[in-house]
Amino acid sequence: MSLASSVASAFRRLLGRAPAPGRWTRGSNFALRGWLAALPWVWPQREYLLYVPAGWSWWERAPLVVLCHGCRQTPEEFAQGTRIAALADRQGWLVLMPRQKESANAWRCWNWFDGATVDGRGETAIVAAMIRSVRRWHRADHARIVVVGMSAGGALAAVLGLHESGLVRAVVVHSGLPCGAALSAFTAIGVMQRGPETDVDAIAGAARATAAAPVPLLAIHGEADNIVASVNATALVRQYLRFDGHPAMPAPMLPATALPAADAENSSSVDGRTTTTREWRTDGRLVVRYVSVAGLGHAWSGGEDALPFNDARGPDATAAIADFMRDALA
Repeated sequence: MSLASSVASAFRRLLGRAPAPGRWTRGSNFALRGWLAALPWVWPQREYLLYVPAGWSWWERAPLVVLCHGCRQTPEEFAQGTRIAALADRQGWLVLMPRQKESANAWRCWNWFDGATVDGRGETAIVAAMIRSVRRWHRADHARIVVVGMSAGGALAAVLGLHESGLVRAVVVHSGLPCGAALSAFTAIGVMQRGPETDVDAIAGAARATAAAPVPLLAIHGEADNIVASVNATALVRQYLRFDGHPAMPAPMLPATALPAADAENSSSVDGRTTTTREWRTDGRLVVRYVSVAGLGHAWSGGEDALPFNDARGPDATAAIADFMRDALA
């Protein structure tokens, strides 16, 4: 427990007050650079939910975890499916959950394929504005800001990691795609099935040239995903290895659909599923962790399966976020 937390607890005991319970609040943010290239008439503002954990104190800087929902989801459904509030209470996390609006995408997908978003403007800029606002007004810890996304939200998280490395310190992508994998709505579905239409390694190299800092990645993907093929997870891992300067990349002799040899690899069985975890490190520092789950489709692993896009069987992806943060941001 930190000094600030100890002092706050002592004051509560002195005043006979119990720690405040966790609560959800609402807000919205506008970004001047948030106009979409394909939909320039859509106002560049989005709403969000913010979870303030039980016992939160303004005096202590808390980690900030940003959760970007997938297509046909709402922040409320994503929060319920991942059970993020319960973990946030245990870990002391602030949780920011941006909301896509139907005027920007009829299926409530984040526009990860829009040219402005891919370049760090568009919805990338809008979510970055939300993060800066919450960081300022809730005194979030600058060194522990993590963006997590599922599917289209995962693809947006990957873009944020490459273009906002001075703001975002780590990224978690579940069932998602690399930054710049598709460059239009017309090709996005094909890319989801067959893999990137662009050289995502080169995109990483260009982003690295102006990056403020490395951004560790946790990628989780189901081997039975028939909506976003696992070839996209391979491309994502390669992209972040290149972006973070791991010596395995670039690998000109390696096929674009293959992964370089991991620094560590192990397999385990969780709920009857084989889970393979590969890690890449540089000077002992975690760069990428890739968790591949046999038999998992396009669903949050270990989620609340009363909701679509959630699978109750393990491994528990929500718990994996906490483990990753401990290892990557230590």
